[in-house]
Amino acid sequence: MADTRIHPTSVIAPGAEIGVGAEVGPFCVIGPEVVLHDGAVLKSHVVVSGQTEIGPGTVIFPFASIGEAPQDLKFRGERTRLVIGARNRIREHVTMNPGTEGGGGETRVGDDGLYMTGCHVAHDCQVGDRVVLVNHVALAGHVSIGDDVVVGGLSGVHQFVRIGQGAMIGALSMVTADVIPFGLVQGPRARLDGLNIIGLKRHGASRSELSALRAMLAALGHGPFREAARGLAGQPDAGPRERAILDFILGPSERSFLTPLGGAE
Repeated sequence: MADTRIHPTSVIAPGAEIGVGAEVGPFCVIGPEVVLHDGAVLKSHVVVSGQTEIGPGTVIFPFASIGEAPQDLKFRGERTRLVIGARNRIREHVTMNPGTEGGGGETRVGDDGLYMTGCHVAHDCQVGDRVVLVNHVALAGHVSIGDDVVVGGLSGVHQFVRIGQGAMIGALSMVTADVIPFGLVQGPRARLDGLNIIGLKRHGASRSELSALRAMLAALGHGPFREAARGLAGQPDAGPRERAILDFILGPSERSFLTPLGGAE
């Protein structure tokens, strides 16, 4: 195919689809149901298997394993998918697994993310756009990550946890409950430690909006999150980021919420 480069040492199974301008470096192995979109790059020694789709311009670095069977004892070989978006950078030794029948059948990774060395995205995870997972972050099964989230190195996220858009997770954190949008979380048994002020400023939040968000967070601390959020939900003057926090808290979840006092509620 014109403009597509495949190293002769790589093994590509019949049926695999390789897009225009894609590059497959030395010693890669690509399974028969893999779709590699235009301009995607496998550097070398990359294994892509299963029913896996890799978006345009995504670059995968050596020794990554993408699309292998989920690490779930309930998995019985059912046909499930892994869909990876555009322009991601997936670094060395990253593993990403497809979904399971019990979790909806699909793991999905958004666009423009950075997945640093040794990260793991488990079965049935739903990961947004512009997400950064720093070295050796592990997402357990069924985790949901919103857009513009950063998870610090060597952190772990418990299964079924939701992390709202724009949140920041500090390094060496164990996240066992939901994290509100724009929240700042850190600690070996992580707790909510305020707002991700730096991230909010980078995304254009004004001084007045930051003040309103701080006031909302203080109001949420006066009682259980869901009860307090219900009391605030009727405010007509809530801004879009305030509304995002309230909608997140009042949405369906398998977990409780991290709080400023530690633990969860």
